Amino acid sequence: MTRIVVKMGGHALDDLRASSSVLVALAEDLVALGGEGVEVVVVHGGGPQIADLLSKVGLASEFHEGLRITSSETMGNVAMALASVNVSLVSALTHAGLDCVGLTGVDGAMIRGTSLGEPWDRAGAVESVAVDILEAQWRSGYVSVVSPVIADENGELLNCNADLVAGALAGAVGANTLVLLSDVDQLRSDPDDASSALTHVTASQVREMITSGTARDGMRPKMTAALDALGAGAQRVVVANGLRLHAVRDVVHGEIPTTEVTA
Repeated sequence: MTRIVVKMGGHALDDLRASSSVLVALAEDLVALGGEGVEVVVVHGGGPQIADLLSKVGLASEFHEGLRITSSETMGNVAMALASVNVSLVSALTHAGLDCVGLTGVDGAMIRGTSLGEPWDRAGAVESVAVDILEAQWRSGYVSVVSPVIADENGELLNCNADLVAGALAGAVGANTLVLLSDVDQLRSDPDDASSALTHVTASQVREMITSGTARDGMRPKMTAALDALGAGAQRVVVANGLRLHAVRDVVHGEIPTTEVTA
């Protein structure tokens, strides 16, 4: 059985209306994959929506090493913003013909985590993954659309980076491919130089890029997720531009620029 985990985020989620060309194309890609017997999970972020809500309620958006610093007060607003993204995304994909259901990492005790501690506070790291609920949705013919809100051992909510959730799920389900959709086509050896794009990198090269700071800002958790996924059982990880229409289809068929991360 072929399994693919797709992580969406960034500007691909700027337009969550049912008429969004990006979401219509995504739904078409996933319907086609389902017709070929591929089991898919979609994980989404919601950084812009979180930042917008925090601004409206007078809370600052602060980051450290690419991860959002999440106080207890901020956590409630993060959960609210991500819930809005989830229901809008599911509605748009359903309207475009995809049979899907919205979930969080809390549902079915799918993902348990622990606080990253200071300075991140309620930002969390994945401790364990239970895939029963995903398996149940696949058996029923549904694609799961997962928000990265998870819970700790005390049942308290944590804000887990969506890339890290996608990496953990990809490893847990033994995904053939984890597709990390970004706002750029490829990972770069120099983040500020588009001509330094990389088509292939090894896990050891990725570790060096994280250590040196070359993989910075939002790319840092993506590369950490790639390492997590490969280390836990995923077969390959591909970084691609989620703003390209039919990006998932074209990743599968090798028709767009990408970066493949291999063990």
